[in-house]
Amino acid sequence: MTSTASSTDSTDSTGHRQQAPAPQDQAPQAQASQDHAPQDQRPSWRQRLRRFGYAAEPGGDVRERLVPPFAEPSPRLWEALGMPPTAVERVLRWSGWGGPLLVTLVAGVLRFWNLGSPKAVIFDETYYAKDAWALVHRGFEVNWDKNANDLILSSGGHVTVPADAAYVVHPPVGKFVIGLGELLFGFDPFGWRFMTALLGTLSVLMLCRIGRRLFRSTFLGCLAGALMAVDGLHFVMSRTSLLDGVLMFFVLATFGCLLIDRDKARERLAAALPPDADGHHRPDAHLAETTRLGLRPWRWAAGVMLGLAIGTKWNGLYIMVAFCLMAVLWDVSSRRVAGARRPYRAVLRRDTGLAFLATVPVALVTYLVSWTGWILSPDDGSGGYYRNWAATDGKGGSWTWLFPDWLRSLWHYEHEVYEFHTHLTSPHTYQSNPWSWIVLGRPVSYFYESPAPGVDGCPSDAGEKCAREVLAIGTPVLWWAACFAIAFVLWRWLFRRDWRAGAIACGIAAGYLPWFLYQERTIFLFYAVVFLPFLCLAVAMMTGAIVGRPGSSDTRRVVGATAAGVLVLLIAWNFIYFWPLYTGQAIPIDSWRSRMWLDTWV
Repeated sequence: MTSTASSTDSTDSTGHRQQAPAPQDQAPQAQASQDHAPQDQRPSWRQRLRRFGYAAEPGGDVRERLVPPFAEPSPRLWEALGMPPTAVERVLRWSGWGGPLLVTLVAGVLRFWNLGSPKAVIFDETYYAKDAWALVHRGFEVNWDKNANDLILSSGGHVTVPADAAYVVHPPVGKFVIGLGELLFGFDPFGWRFMTALLGTLSVLMLCRIGRRLFRSTFLGCLAGALMAVDGLHFVMSRTSLLDGVLMFFVLATFGCLLIDRDKARERLAAALPPDADGHHRPDAHLAETTRLGLRPWRWAAGVMLGLAIGTKWNGLYIMVAFCLMAVLWDVSSRRVAGARRPYRAVLRRDTGLAFLATVPVALVTYLVSWTGWILSPDDGSGGYYRNWAATDGKGGSWTWLFPDWLRSLWHYEHEVYEFHTHLTSPHTYQSNPWSWIVLGRPVSYFYESPAPGVDGCPSDAGEKCAREVLAIGTPVLWWAACFAIAFVLWRWLFRRDWRAGAIACGIAAGYLPWFLYQERTIFLFYAVVFLPFLCLAVAMMTGAIVGRPGSSDTRRVVGATAAGVLVLLIAWNFIYFWPLYTGQAIPIDSWRSRMWLDTWV
């Protein structure tokens, strides 16, 4: 899903690549070959694509192409504020962490503010909050009484956990995460939302750092994180104990681990290339094809994150396939830039074995470990659902002795869950087709009340009932801008051979495209939160292109910066405007109607 073109040589302050010029001794030869070309010779496909912006691979020192430098922040702003040079130097040195941490602080304050409101069990919290409480106490999910929600809220969470096992259709990792917050802060709305709020906040920090590493620009990295901090869907999912926000965190962590692994592998290849007589590093076919890159611990960490993602929701399997393919293509690109004549063969011989071992088996083992509570539960009928299947209905067969009963029971459970997911067609008021997600066609209402004037925050002079809603919808201006950003990164990947755009496109495709295989299934817009970080990266990349390169004219830069600033401010304003719908604040019904921009939002 990503280009095998080389990494960029360097980046400017907006994160755009600056192609190194071709060596001077090659220019006359290239020009001469063009001068003597036959008049009737048809241009190559590369030449024909140049009218659309196609760019060939840059030249230059191979080490700089393998390991592009980070853009140096400009000290002019701080100097204009009267800051002494030593303080300016210190600020710039720590900006790589200071900027992301500042953005994360803002995101955390927004997400933890009044986290326990509404004090209710909203939408699918009725499943996951109670399943999480059962998992951390019994090791498996249980059946709750129909009035359990009211009893939990009225008693402050002091309820007896039932013993009857329940049939559930999602793995346990996400619910264990939610249950950790309940153990720390109690079985109440704040407790079961705490961990999703924490992971939502940390995901903003991760995206800032991922964007910085991807674009080699602190500014663009912080911009990507800030965009996600003010996205309504991410905000609502961070304040609700559903599984998709947890899945998004592990998917983003996987991408970050693979991105660090890519840089480390390229650094090792760059270090293996010796300088020539002029001090330049040239491609070396032998070293590029034979250099071993070691155990690559970040790739093993990515395998663990993939296992946790799959252990939260099964659509993590599609993420694993896409990201593993992307990582292989990154390896091919690295060895090709280093000079390998047969990069695919070199990767197959040197990298693929360990890469597979570090991802697929590690993810599978991590997934199995996440079922420990269910595995250790009794198999006499008092344990987890289907825990005793191998000892009862699963008896007999010629090869059953090859596998332990717990594994056969778990396999049967997984098969039944698969049948459920692939045949789920029950209609739902807020279900939507994935075609409509990217334009926010049908959001999901998690909570709605109509308090009377003077009740639950409704102004006493409202005149009529107010509306109090928690609506799972992205910040519209951000998502609509992302539609153009997707087209931009695809163009950038296909015609500018920009691996960064390919990586972003891979993240979007891995989280989005698989749902088109299940258009008849009951699915919802909030599933899109999994690929939301990559939409923010796409918008940040497009915004950097709008600002323009440092070498552009002053007029171009001023116009570009103004347009980019207006876009970012519109996104921030849009988030503020929809704030009451994200937080469940009571507003007059006319104010609520004014925010229903599309008929399908009601």
